[in-house]
Amino acid sequence: MNLRLSTIAIGMHLHLIMKLSVIIVNYNVKYFLEQALLSVRKASEGIDCEVFVVDNNSVDDSVAMVREQFPEVQLIANTDNPGFAIANNQAIHKAQGEYILLLNPDTVVEEDTFEKTLSFMDAHPDAGGLGVKMIDGKGNFLPESKRGFPSPSVAFYKMFGLSRLFPKSQTFGRYHLGFLDKDDNHEVDVLAGAFMLLRRSVLDKIGLLDEAFFMYGEDIDLSYRIVQAGFKNYYFGNTTIIHYKGESTKKGSLNYVRVFYNAMIIFAKKHFKGDKVRAFVLLLQFAIYFRAALTLLTNIARKIYLPLLDALLIFVGMYFLKDFWANYAYDNPDYFQPVYLQFNVPLYIGIWLTTVYFSGGYDNPRSARRLVRGLAVGTVLLAAVYGFLPLEYRTSRALIVLGAVWGMFSLWGLRVLLYFFKYKNFKISETKRNNIVIVGAAEESERVMTLLHQAQVDKNFIGTISPDRDYDHAQFLGSIRQLDEVVHIYKIDEIIFCAKDIAAQQITHWMTRLGTEPDYKIVPEKSLSIIGSNSKNTAGDLYTIDIQFRIATPMSRRNKRVIDVLLCGMFIVIFPVLILFIKNKLGFVKNIFSVLFARKSWVGYAPVQTQVETQNFASLPVSVRDGVLSPIDALNIRTLNDATIRRLNFLYAKDYTVDNDLEIVWKGIKGLGN
Repeated sequence: MNLRLSTIAIGMHLHLIMKLSVIIVNYNVKYFLEQALLSVRKASEGIDCEVFVVDNNSVDDSVAMVREQFPEVQLIANTDNPGFAIANNQAIHKAQGEYILLLNPDTVVEEDTFEKTLSFMDAHPDAGGLGVKMIDGKGNFLPESKRGFPSPSVAFYKMFGLSRLFPKSQTFGRYHLGFLDKDDNHEVDVLAGAFMLLRRSVLDKIGLLDEAFFMYGEDIDLSYRIVQAGFKNYYFGNTTIIHYKGESTKKGSLNYVRVFYNAMIIFAKKHFKGDKVRAFVLLLQFAIYFRAALTLLTNIARKIYLPLLDALLIFVGMYFLKDFWANYAYDNPDYFQPVYLQFNVPLYIGIWLTTVYFSGGYDNPRSARRLVRGLAVGTVLLAAVYGFLPLEYRTSRALIVLGAVWGMFSLWGLRVLLYFFKYKNFKISETKRNNIVIVGAAEESERVMTLLHQAQVDKNFIGTISPDRDYDHAQFLGSIRQLDEVVHIYKIDEIIFCAKDIAAQQITHWMTRLGTEPDYKIVPEKSLSIIGSNSKNTAGDLYTIDIQFRIATPMSRRNKRVIDVLLCGMFIVIFPVLILFIKNKLGFVKNIFSVLFARKSWVGYAPVQTQVETQNFASLPVSVRDGVLSPIDALNIRTLNDATIRRLNFLYAKDYTVDNDLEIVWKGIKGLGN
């Protein structure tokens, strides 16, 4: 018996041979992961610490970046995406730390975050887990830093907005515990998954993350089990981390609504009993449909509100133009029959708005050129269609021209007016050049300026702020102590912090002090990216020297889809002749339907035999569908090495035009059945 206990003790001692194990699960956020690992490297100085990165089959060269830049990191590269819980557990099984930190890849920790939080945990043996104060990329406090358990009442108050209306209420505000001071330390119910510091001995007792949760809910479940086991969860307000919330989540999507609330249902069925679980599950199921419907309607409204306003504006204009032209040209106010408003005007509007759409008239930023081009093309199409209409539907060509002119002025006027209501100015066509300052030493600031130039970022550079109290007045605008004065005097829109020269603690201090008016970005040491985020609900944005792919633009994606559909139509019409030239005839028929239903594209990337991890080429946009043909088919060469194929794919994506697709289809016509 004594021998067995001794063996167990020795095993535990061998297992827990260091203080902290940091675990980061990554999925396609290479630049943010790089910044997070650099901050972890600084925060772990002087601490017996190991770092794990579990990559869930990213396609953005994250794995290569970790291997090349962070050799000290223990990398687990999954060949699929098993989910957040499974990935964390993979690393926890290998971890040897007394404490386990689950950290999101889109975070930045302060230099003393680990030291402070570990000291707190050591001083509070009743603590099973700990979370910290989080701010987003604009310096806003993230309320999910501290949360209560999602009981039916708490969930009800959250879903129906009562927690938002009364955030400080101890009754209605329990979801985010808004009545607790964000700068103090508190006992809380739920730890945020972005930063969960856990005692390993507690995990050994209660078990690891529940792998029934693919994404969302596992942090709530684990927090609940910690409390059920007799331990406490703490919110620690004496350190701050940046969380670029939104990097892996599209919160406006139907998929997010479904996954999140289904995770809550799993939690409820696991931990609640009897009437309580039935009531909660019913409430959550209602919430899924309610939020899904609301999200769907909101997304639809966001996309169609401007075309609907355009259609209404054109209709009203055409109504009055009808009366004007009837009196002016025919001296008869009743010259035009009701069919004009019932058939002709809807037809005109449909064609005009369609051509405006494909011309990019609804893309941001708004452009008068694209709007006028779309209306002009639509007018030409209407003139062509006019001759094919039955006589009773041929009203007047003059009304088409007058309507187009009215549309050009009225639709652009509408956009200017909407822009004014939102931004309180009429500079809709002007691309505002933000005033920026760089905070850092001379050498690093010069490097950042080079990065901005290489990334072709059009900014109005005001100057550099020194990180030191003493500075060269001829070279710097001032010291970091005067940052608020510089921002005020020069009306600074964007501040770029050099992480090499400015401590993360200073960065978070200034972000919270200056508020949300300027944008903030951070350039990690030796990194080729400048990272930031403008909202807690939007994905982070960054400047990099990566190539901008034309195929990734909304207009190119739209045009590619249009040419796919048009080619399908043409192939169906000339099918009896075309089938004579195609080798795999059955495959050709299948491909027509696959492309028509958006499962394939007529042209896509050429397949590469070996997945070589390299950063010589930027990762290609993944929005391109699998192709029947590829750039190789335009060459009629079959013996190309992988490097050449990658280069062809790269050039295809970078310089994409519709003409490229047509040329590839023409030259590779025999392979349309591939």
